[in-house]
Amino acid sequence: MVGSVTVNTDDAPSPAGHYVQAKGAGGHLYISGQLPIRPDAEPLRDTSFETQAGQAIDNMLAVLKAAGGTPADLVKVTAYIVGVSNWLSFNQVYAERLGNARPARTIVPVSELHFGYLVEVDAIAVLDLNEHAT
Repeated sequence: MVGSVTVNTDDAPSPAGHYVQAKGAGGHLYISGQLPIRPDAEPLRDTSFETQAGQAIDNMLAVLKAAGGTPADLVKVTAYIVGVSNWLSFNQVYAERLGNARPARTIVPVSELHFGYLVEVDAIAVLDLNEHAT
């Protein structure tokens, strides 16, 4: 049986439901959906799409970093965005944050997200989790 580790960091918002920031098993890190909420729990739902996208991606990267990873370790990112018209804006913010890392990616345009947010991202990374488990 393969064991799992839980990854948590104060550099991303605490989960508001029955889940963890990330779970690792078998060298894979599964990062839960990250919303545009600052680590201090301040929601950013009344800000621009670009600000929301940046915060959601920053949260994802903070969880990844807490597990000892970098953007180069990401293998799959999924983004849920309200309105296909935000696709190009998401691309720009995403590219700025990830730099040369180019994981597989899916963007899913949706009509709405919970609590009025405009974007949510989750990810899968491959890395050694033994040293960074909490």
